Amino acid sequence: MTKWNLFRHQTTPMVAAKPTGASALTVTPAPVALVSADNSTEPVNKNDAFDEIKNKFLNKIEKIPLPSWAIIAIAVVAALLILTCCFCIIKKCCCKKKKNKKGKKGKGDMGMKNLKGGELTVGILQAADLLSMDSGGTSDPYVKVFVLPDKKKKFDTKVHKKTLNPVFNETFTFKIPFQEMGGKTLVMSVYDFDRFSKHDVIGEIKIPMNTLDLAKPIEEWRDLDSADQEEPEKLGDICISLRYVPTAGKLTICILEAKNLKKMDVGGLSDPYVKINLLQNGKRLKKKKTTVKKNTLNPYYNESFSFEIPLEQMQKIQAVITVLDYDKIGKNDAIGKIWVGSKATGAGLKHWSDMLANPRRPIAQWHPLQPEEEVDAALAALNAKK
Repeated sequence: MTKWNLFRHQTTPMVAAKPTGASALTVTPAPVALVSADNSTEPVNKNDAFDEIKNKFLNKIEKIPLPSWAIIAIAVVAALLILTCCFCIIKKCCCKKKKNKKGKKGKGDMGMKNLKGGELTVGILQAADLLSMDSGGTSDPYVKVFVLPDKKKKFDTKVHKKTLNPVFNETFTFKIPFQEMGGKTLVMSVYDFDRFSKHDVIGEIKIPMNTLDLAKPIEEWRDLDSADQEEPEKLGDICISLRYVPTAGKLTICILEAKNLKKMDVGGLSDPYVKINLLQNGKRLKKKKTTVKKNTLNPYYNESFSFEIPLEQMQKIQAVITVLDYDKIGKNDAIGKIWVGSKATGAGLKHWSDMLANPRRPIAQWHPLQPEEEVDAALAALNAKK
């Protein structure tokens, strides 16, 4: 093993051999001597040497064509500048932040920081060695980000096609008061996108916010845990009435009421309103919306909207009805959706068929609200088949 000498090499002075039989070498103290160039040892007084240097320094200063006070001021300023530079260098070295970035397998790389004004910024950076969910040995991953327990704000990253090592580099911001941060749990779920069926969850990360120090930015890898197969979240129900008059080519959609809507606001209520989008061959033809009902989970509307649709086009029409929570600040969040039309399934198809089988009669029916992403995926699959 190689050893490193951490001390400077010094020449050991030669010492005369001890007399035979002596147990120790006795040294008599001698006056301090300065060694001159000719190896002679002549005692020198330390005070005399200091006075000589001092006199030379004062003589040099006297030759400078400046008053004494100016020289002193220049010296003081120079000293202050030197001290300031030293302080800045020490502070920069001591306060340097090191990023903890570990490239390990089967993990997601994320970044977080708590900004002023009650904002939590979450960055989804990348993932590595994800499970293969498709038959071709790859996946189409994306990440869903939300905060428990309210789940009011949900963000999705872009879908990355056919990869197990996606790089996202996307940032999302949650407005959370600092005093409420400790009771929240950040959830990042990785899904495999499927155009024709429900998206499969690959894994997830749950981080209690009271375990983090958000005084400084955090960037690290985390292992994905197996996601619990939760029961479908209950979003509420909506009652609508459909009526079609073939001779007039008039379709009337009446939004009657909704019940047991999901709580979207901090106070445990919502400000729901309903939006109707009429689609033809996947393109939005017309849109309408109801009034906003404040602070309720069981709103009553009884608002009707009429559309002129010729009979020969009724087979191409799909009506998408979305219940949203109104928000003065920021985006209005969707609570849930339903879809009725000739290409719908289940209750949506039955309601549409009953309407066409009973012209000029309003047909009312309750529909359970479905997650927005599921309805959008079904509509996308329908348009892809064409």
